[in-house]
Amino acid sequence: MIKFFLMVNKQGQTRLSRYYEHVEINKRTMLEAEVIKNCLSRSKDECSFVEYKDFKLVYRQYAALFIVVGIDQTENEMAVYELIHNFVEVLDKYFSRVSELDVSFPVSEIHLL
Repeated sequence: MIKFFLMVNKQGQTRLSRYYEHVEINKRTMLEAEVIKNCLSRSKDECSFVEYKDFKLVYRQYAALFIVVGIDQTENEMAVYELIHNFVEVLDKYFSRVSELDVSFPVSEIHLL
C-alpha cells in the first residue's frame, strides 16, 4: 500500500505531497525532511529503493524534480517505480514538457492559467 507521494526539487523543497494515512502536520515536516535527505544524498549509481524505518522509499529523478513514494513492506517496488514513470508521462502529455513550475501551484489554479 502507498503511504505517501512526494515531489521535491533539488534544493529539498516539497512541491507536492499527498498522504494516504493520517500523519500530523509536525510529523509530516520531520518525515519529509528525513526522506528528502535520504534520497537526495544518494548517488545516481545507487539503487532507487531505500529501506526507511517501517517502510520503503521508491524514488526517481526527472531533471530538477525527485518523486518519492513511501510504501509498506508488501508492495512491489518495481511496480511503484513504473507507476512513477507513468505519472510523469501523464504530466508531460497534459502540460507538454512539465516543469517544476507546473507542480508548484494547486491544481485549481493550474486550470485557470
